[in-house]
Amino acid sequence: MARRPVPLLKDQRVLGQRRLRPVSRLRMGAALGRRRRGGEPAGDSARLPPETWYEPRGDGSGEYRIVVHPPGNGYVHVLTPEDIRQRLAQVPSDFLRRLEVVQLSRMTRKKRSFPCYGMQWGAAIYLYPIEESLVEYYARPPRPAELREAAMYGAKWVQESPDLWALHWTWPAIRDYYLNNVLIHELGHIVDNRNRRFVDRERFAEWFAIQYGYKPSRAELVERAVRRVVHRHG
Repeated sequence: MARRPVPLLKDQRVLGQRRLRPVSRLRMGAALGRRRRGGEPAGDSARLPPETWYEPRGDGSGEYRIVVHPPGNGYVHVLTPEDIRQRLAQVPSDFLRRLEVVQLSRMTRKKRSFPCYGMQWGAAIYLYPIEESLVEYYARPPRPAELREAAMYGAKWVQESPDLWALHWTWPAIRDYYLNNVLIHELGHIVDNRNRRFVDRERFAEWFAIQYGYKPSRAELVERAVRRVVHRHG
């Protein structure tokens, strides 16, 4: 699950209060992923935000549909259905055989207590909206891994007060992050039919996102830059 460190609501930005720690489902077939917005994984799956369960067909056809819900007040979907289809068309077709649904989910108050960028559940991927401001506020400093990940995709952490940190995205950066990390990471969970432990499944999805998301996208950027240079000097 592409989870986010727990962001602060507007009133909490003033009071500097910490949110409740989110939890994750650890069992196969349940919601899985990574990149929490705060807290550590736990086994209380009943506290997960409610989502529509799509009963898997299990036909391995690779035919998936995209379901779009309104993002919610103050939030915006990062990707469009066309963005999703174009990006998934770039991965080997065998990786899509078990994918059946991609849902652009609505952000609700209850889901803000378990905030995440993306989630895999069964044969479905759920992608969550982000704040319209493209700024997320936190009551703790970023961890080293969160700093590295932000740098990889062009986001920036800023300490705005002794107890308030903000993660600033640009629109190109957040699209890059969702297209080449969040979406591919969750697809990795669907592809992974061998690992059972939470840690092992997360490790595989991390590797999958780098191998089939980050690296190919950077290779394409380098190729475009080289073509521009050749054209300029041609």
